[in-house]
Amino acid sequence: MKDKQPEAWRQDFPVDWADDHYVSRRDFVKFLVLISGGFATGQLCIGLDQLFQGGAGQGFPRQRLCGLDEVGVGQSLAFHYPDDNEPCLLVRLEEKRWVAFHQKCTHLACAVVPQPEQKRLFCPCHEGAFDIDSGRPIQGPPRRALPKVTLEITDREIFAIGLQRSNG
Repeated sequence: MKDKQPEAWRQDFPVDWADDHYVSRRDFVKFLVLISGGFATGQLCIGLDQLFQGGAGQGFPRQRLCGLDEVGVGQSLAFHYPDDNEPCLLVRLEEKRWVAFHQKCTHLACAVVPQPEQKRLFCPCHEGAFDIDSGRPIQGPPRRALPKVTLEITDREIFAIGLQRSNG
């Protein structure tokens, strides 16, 4: 059914209201293919980035963190790695056991606090917690593990040599 329009409008605007909102199957399929192609391209770029991203020790600087005697058992040291925009924590769990993780919570990037006596890294913003050995979330809203800094101990010194990002 055609809308009734004044004759002067019909000359300037010959399309009726109902026909103006009509989308053909061909146009709809073109739109779907375009959007699907955009999503596929984005996923391909993410996959290639993950493929070419270096593993632990590849493409990362070797950075001295401290001497073995500078941090006591149960204590921690804040540092930045691999650049000045990434705060990290080095925690001495036992006499010969050290761990290091990025300090930003994977939920909303709040700073995590080491609590070695409870075997966790705690995020006070939303009561989240991560296992101090693996960096995996054990409590609260975080769903991804903290990126782990790969350590090397040589000549009574500790070095950061790489970064292992979580896949989950």
